[in-house]
Amino acid sequence: MFLSYLMTAQTHGESRALAQGLRARDPALIERLVVEYHYRLLRYLTALTGNPALADDLFQETWLRVIERGRQYKPEHRFEAWLFAIARHLFLDRVRRKPEISLGTFEGGGEEGTAFELLDDDASPYELLRAEEERQGMQRALMALPAAHREVLVLRFHEDLRLEEIAAITGVALSTVKSRLYRGLAALGPKLSAGGAA
Repeated sequence: MFLSYLMTAQTHGESRALAQGLRARDPALIERLVVEYHYRLLRYLTALTGNPALADDLFQETWLRVIERGRQYKPEHRFEAWLFAIARHLFLDRVRRKPEISLGTFEGGGEEGTAFELLDDDASPYELLRAEEERQGMQRALMALPAAHREVLVLRFHEDLRLEEIAAITGVALSTVKSRLYRGLAALGPKLSAGGAA
């Protein structure tokens, strides 16, 4: 019944049904949403924070907030944009509560458990090794970028969100999103050419 909720391109009727399910706190719907968006949300939070432990904490808090405030979801918006906006606001709340933490402090962080690409199970050992090296190089290059640029790149290219949705999530003007995207891409190129070294 709720499988249609999980489609990225939601129809108006599906969006309304999703909103009704969230208002009702339907456990089957929540479970399916967690399964569907687990990887994407955790990937976004890890890229945003650069800290797998903090990303995991925020992941849990985000789903609690979805359950608590599901009635606030508006069917005219895509669910993933609303979900990422919640996650981002929780991160910013955490930064405000702990003044020693800032967006700039999340430049490093552990690399374990923060895969950006799914590996093919049928790949040869060489292909798996090469894919892992590329993943680590991409991750190092992304983590060397300013957090604002890194966030926009992840939302655009990993999460495939439209620029207008990214502007809504980050709370900045569309022109700022475009600027961060282009600056992030311009900074990422040399870092990848240099093997991901900062």
